[in-house]
Amino acid sequence: MQSKTYKIQITGCVQGVGFRPFIFNLAKRKGLFGSVSNNGKGVIIYINASKEHANRFLNEILTNKPKISIITSHSIEVVTYQEYSDFSIIASNSNVQINIPLTPDFAVCNYCKEEIKDSSNRRYNYAFTTCVHCGPRYAITTKFPFERANTTLSNFEMCSDCNKEYTNPTNKRFHSQTNSCKDCGITLKLVNNLGETVEDNQQEIIQKVAQFISEGKIIAIKNTNGYLLCCDSTNKEAIQQLRQRKQRPNKPFAVLYPTIKAIKNNFKLTKNEENALQSSVAPIVILQNSKITTIEVASIAPNLNQTGVMLPSSSLLELILQELQKPIIATSGNIHGSPIISEEKEAQKYLKNVADYFLHHNLQIEFPQDDSVVKFVDEQQIILRRSRGLASNYIGIESKTNEPILAMGAHLKSTFTFVPNQHTYVSQYFGNLDSYEVLERYKNTIKQYENLFNSKPKIILVDKHPQYQSTVFGKELSQENNTKLIEIQHHKAHFASVLGEHHLFTSKEKILGIIWDGTGLGDDNQIWGGEFFIYQNQEIIRTNHFEYFNWIANDKMAKEPRLSLFSLLNNDTRDLIKDKFSSTEWKIYSKTLKSNTLKTSSIGRLFDSVASALDIIDINSYEAEAAMLLEDCANSYNNKDYVDLLEFNDYDTIPSILLLQIVTKAYKIDGTSKAYIAASFIYTLAKIIINEALKNKIKTIACSGGVFQNSLLLKMLKERAENQNINLKFNRKLSANDENISFGQLMYFQNIKNK
Repeated sequence: MQSKTYKIQITGCVQGVGFRPFIFNLAKRKGLFGSVSNNGKGVIIYINASKEHANRFLNEILTNKPKISIITSHSIEVVTYQEYSDFSIIASNSNVQINIPLTPDFAVCNYCKEEIKDSSNRRYNYAFTTCVHCGPRYAITTKFPFERANTTLSNFEMCSDCNKEYTNPTNKRFHSQTNSCKDCGITLKLVNNLGETVEDNQQEIIQKVAQFISEGKIIAIKNTNGYLLCCDSTNKEAIQQLRQRKQRPNKPFAVLYPTIKAIKNNFKLTKNEENALQSSVAPIVILQNSKITTIEVASIAPNLNQTGVMLPSSSLLELILQELQKPIIATSGNIHGSPIISEEKEAQKYLKNVADYFLHHNLQIEFPQDDSVVKFVDEQQIILRRSRGLASNYIGIESKTNEPILAMGAHLKSTFTFVPNQHTYVSQYFGNLDSYEVLERYKNTIKQYENLFNSKPKIILVDKHPQYQSTVFGKELSQENNTKLIEIQHHKAHFASVLGEHHLFTSKEKILGIIWDGTGLGDDNQIWGGEFFIYQNQEIIRTNHFEYFNWIANDKMAKEPRLSLFSLLNNDTRDLIKDKFSSTEWKIYSKTLKSNTLKTSSIGRLFDSVASALDIIDINSYEAEAAMLLEDCANSYNNKDYVDLLEFNDYDTIPSILLLQIVTKAYKIDGTSKAYIAASFIYTLAKIIINEALKNKIKTIACSGGVFQNSLLLKMLKERAENQNINLKFNRKLSANDENISFGQLMYFQNIKNK
């Protein structure tokens, strides 16, 4: 059989995942000569082979690819013949236009975990042990293709032993770009909150940190994605001290466990939860507490019957937890409202009054990220925060324009989406852009992306709300660069995000969009949040909404559930809640109602009002606290005899005011159980959605917005939908909250006619 030179191009998430070593060893086993390298599109392979052998080689690549890689496309073609005498990995050309996914960070693998525990291994107790299958990627990237020279690890020259591993095809670290060891790698430093060195011996540092945590101290630990604030999760006093110092009175903390076995000793895991915890993402997984949960849950997540749990994402955390052998609090290292800190000087400056000690290291972090957060509703994974391990690719969507696009997203749970090439990049979660520090991180990351891809946007998409900082900055960028600027309504972007995720824009059938959240400026300049849309033939039309009620006190309304209750009650029932306000407040808000013109249909605020009506909470200490507590209360109701509180009829607009009146009367006057009312309220919402679909004879419903992070609502909705043979679609790769707005803006711009 005649040998020819074949060029194989593999695209997708194939850089920084051990793909080239995999190709090298496969070619060696097959006796093929040629080369493999990274290029601007992914991985490019040249081989001398017959047509039959070349196709077999490609098929084996597709069948047995590295587990953490994602192949999105491939091609094979005959090119001008070139003689090869061996097979080699060759250096990549960094001066090319990049058209590949970014490689996310991968949690420490089991192989590396075993090495750092083995006293006979050269990486014993080395806190930054990684291999081709694990370690930071996105967090340390400076440019692409993914080579050591294009990461912050380029500051650490490999020693001779590491280099031998790197060049040995039979070694686990063959061409591992993050390869290092205690002789040539990253070093730890333990200091107190005055910046004074406490310990510099690398092995003793780990022991010292474990000792301090056991003694009830608070430690700021620099992980490979940013600082974590840590303390003993079984020490109530330490947890309360962390709350006080961080000014975080009630918001739940995450708990880091040493092993999956330790988690199973405290929680009843489903198979999906267990798999997620042990995945390469290693996210925080929200688990239900049970009788076997022994940590200080009342202090960790006050008033909630669930806990966010995770396993170590790095060798550093693995070593600390192995030394401690107990779970610890591991919450983002920041001050209230600010982004996660990743630089030593900033940590010492801003966290000196929070942490007793600091564990620093000298690896620079380019893209700091919080830990991702997920939970499961039956078999379905719900992403609550998309960050480390998940950001920043969106695999499966290709751009429909040749012009670079930047979608600026929303304001409270901000992200941006950048399309500099054929790939779509959805950034990690940033947070509330009201914070100067969060806004600066958001702006700087956009600039980093422009530099990373050597591309500036020609089209900028923004939310219609003129006061969103994402919109303000988007307009500034548009003016600076003389680009096209397009405004997209908030809830239509939510709807488009689900349509995009499920590739529904080509559907011939009508799709009902249910978009429920806290706030978003509507096309009529009112505050939307309880919206019903229909999508068909590249058009989105608003068909119904919850009835408008008064929006008062601006942003304060979202922070004080009692204000939503005050606004929704009428004159006959409002006096029932007078004790929730001072006499001065009562007069001011009563006067405000008379002159108010701004209205809202927000389901987020309706949840708040019900939580206040049931005396669960009147003033939030963190975002969505009322909704979370109301869900927890409803979950405590063990029967299924809840009812439709509205006894649903064909209303022109859904009567939110009537619904709230029924809730208030049942609890305040009739004395009905609050758990029963809470469950019935959520059931009523689920029934409203199904009835709206039946009324419009629609078989597919797409749901988005922060309200659809409510597990009980999803369960009740799925049960009702199955009974009616209705298909439900939720955000699955993105969060249902405003983190998906930037992606939704892109999808809306690319697919909707009636802009």
